[in-house]
Amino acid sequence: MTTVRVVGCLLVLGVVGAGVLPAQEDTTRYAKTPEVLRPYRLFERAYRRFFTEEQAFRGPGRDDAAPSVSSVKIGILAPLDGSRAATYGRRIEQGAMLALEDANDAGGFGGIPFEAVARNDLGLWGASSNELVALYEQGVWATVGSLDGANSHIMVRLALKLDMPIVNTATTDPTLTETAVPWIVRCIADDRQISYALALHMYRDRGLRRVALLRSNDRYGRVGTGELVDAMKRLGAPMVLELRFAPGRPDVDVQLERIRQSGADGIVVWGDAEDAAAVVQRLRAVGLDQPVFGPDPLGSLDFLRSAGASAEGVTAVYPFDPSSEDARYRAFASRYEARFGTPPDLYAAHAYDGMSMVVDAIRRAGLNHVRIRDALTGLDRFPGVTGTIPFDATWNDVGPVWMVDIREGRRRFFTSPTTATDDGINSH
Repeated sequence: MTTVRVVGCLLVLGVVGAGVLPAQEDTTRYAKTPEVLRPYRLFERAYRRFFTEEQAFRGPGRDDAAPSVSSVKIGILAPLDGSRAATYGRRIEQGAMLALEDANDAGGFGGIPFEAVARNDLGLWGASSNELVALYEQGVWATVGSLDGANSHIMVRLALKLDMPIVNTATTDPTLTETAVPWIVRCIADDRQISYALALHMYRDRGLRRVALLRSNDRYGRVGTGELVDAMKRLGAPMVLELRFAPGRPDVDVQLERIRQSGADGIVVWGDAEDAAAVVQRLRAVGLDQPVFGPDPLGSLDFLRSAGASAEGVTAVYPFDPSSEDARYRAFASRYEARFGTPPDLYAAHAYDGMSMVVDAIRRAGLNHVRIRDALTGLDRFPGVTGTIPFDATWNDVGPVWMVDIREGRRRFFTSPTTATDDGINSH
């Protein structure tokens, strides 16, 4: 008997009861999924794979004449004031502004200066869309932003109506580029890539088989951990518990007692840096000594400073290597720290890369929204300060991610247990 059904991003054709493994499949995979984590790889052969071909834009606009301008405006959309995320938003703005300054030092756009137009994303439902309209009315040619996953989803749909190219540098929502809207490119690893690395590290490198998940009860926690939960199932070590806490006030004593009773041999804490630090502090205070793992917020200096001594031994996944000796990155990091008084974090570094991508696209395409879009989506890879950024068919960053251990107040970055480096940055 033959069955056909849609599974995730696959349409699966299976032969039930045949008692044999499927034939070898095409290795082209969305999101650079590791073979060991490919859905149903041992049981069924995919009839069709989705997200393996770029979404074409066949609309008008490529022949529109370029206007005469005194500056080339590029939008920056980030939470800059009035929300808890403003700290991260200001780093997005700083990284993007530094990229524009460097572009203007290199001659701008044929002698015409680039100009940043920054708008505040309050993180309210639909706010990003309103701000994107304001940016469009101010004459920007492309936009870098924003941070919130839900708002970015709405903004992408409006970009389709406005013909507005967007480079997202901060949202890790893995579904953002699955919308079939050909106006967005992302230059930061998403939670899918982070989950792959985290699951394989816990299972393969640390030998854990009974992991508990404690996540924030919001979109970041719900959507971000979906692939992690599935990955652990595919490895044969499903989560023993999946528990939630309220963002902004993580009272987790009840959840921690359940984890204690479960016999978990590892704990994943998934939330922003401030919440995760509070959870880890409480976790250690009640005597849970299992190894703790998490996504990029737990590898940040913000987490390290907030969690203090409780951060010791935490392992996280980080979307680039701040300990890199790459000349391009070191020059950027030196300029950023001299300008802003602190080392660049992932938001600043990826915003610099995203703005650099926009500048490069405008220089190659000219002042035309559609041709700028063509230049951005025509990239196979881009040489950024965070490393060479490769893209899959949805224009999503599928470059390498790094593990980071916190030891004696320092972050130690590595790609495997045998290739560790120290970034030389402590909690002070």
